[in-house]
Amino acid sequence: MLKPRKLNPGDKVATVSPSWGGPAVFPQRYQIGVQQLQQEFDLEVVEMPNTLKPADWLARNPKARADDLIQAFADPSIKGILATIGGSDSLRLLPHIDFDVIRSNPKIFMGYSDTTISHLMCYKAELVSFYGPSILVEFAENGGIFPYITQSLRQTIFSSNIIGEIKPSTDWTVEHLDWGNSENQNIKRKLTPSAGWKFLQGSGVHHGHLIGGCLEVFDWTRGTELFPTQWKDAILFLETSEDMPPPEFVTYTLRVYAAAGILHQLSGILFGRSYNTGEKFDAYDHAILQVVRDEEKLTDLPIITRMDFGHTSPMFVIPYGLQAEIDCDQQRFSIMENAVTE
Repeated sequence: MLKPRKLNPGDKVATVSPSWGGPAVFPQRYQIGVQQLQQEFDLEVVEMPNTLKPADWLARNPKARADDLIQAFADPSIKGILATIGGSDSLRLLPHIDFDVIRSNPKIFMGYSDTTISHLMCYKAELVSFYGPSILVEFAENGGIFPYITQSLRQTIFSSNIIGEIKPSTDWTVEHLDWGNSENQNIKRKLTPSAGWKFLQGSGVHHGHLIGGCLEVFDWTRGTELFPTQWKDAILFLETSEDMPPPEFVTYTLRVYAAAGILHQLSGILFGRSYNTGEKFDAYDHAILQVVRDEEKLTDLPIITRMDFGHTSPMFVIPYGLQAEIDCDQQRFSIMENAVTE
């Protein structure tokens, strides 16, 4: 995998809207996200030509969104690319993507949710990309970016050191405060104490390369050129969106991966905390164990759930393609490589 150069203070980063035109719907929220990003990391933020276009216009013009992405990769002055927010239709960009441009211009790309599609484009181009914060959500967090996120970003994309152990956040939230009400911006969201991650099963130490994304979006790529093919010893990371699919959806999807021979090649499964106050935590755990342990008899496959990535806040950053380690006995998760170069 190609590793991009790390970000440094003063670097120029581009914002793109490959999924949904959220910045035009919530322009004040977008500007706050840009400001907080600049203040925290001393970066210069620029928009690509269509980043701020109306949401309905972007919905009608997937090629324009793809052009923004490819232009950002091709521009040597741009050192990183950040998605403004997720959405639901970035798969429509696929016919318009030039993989050679991505491969020839390795740089940091980050986002999550529907941005899973763009990550798999980078993965196909053999570029390490980063499942992590977006402008409108995490960088525009009410009352400032969560320290857990800033620490993860500094550890992952601002440093060329080995990333090392990732520790759970001490608290989390999914409280929604209306973005359309500017008075809410200074109200910090209520945090729930975290009980930590849950190691469902497994023993010993396991290694593998990281691949995954938002469960629903990741599964949309089956049958396309984006769906990964290198599964041997992979660590599959998955999380569900704010749509909160029923546990049966998790069961059915994992059954497909079992039938395709994927589950039996894995070195581990990581599952992000679900977007609710906890009523589906146990149900999702049960759904995963039903397929992996009970149906497929993979009793030694490590599984960690309720992890801090995806649609709950705060989150840590996951680099695609890097080697990670699950230590079941010590209940630790570590990334064993540096994600960026000097």
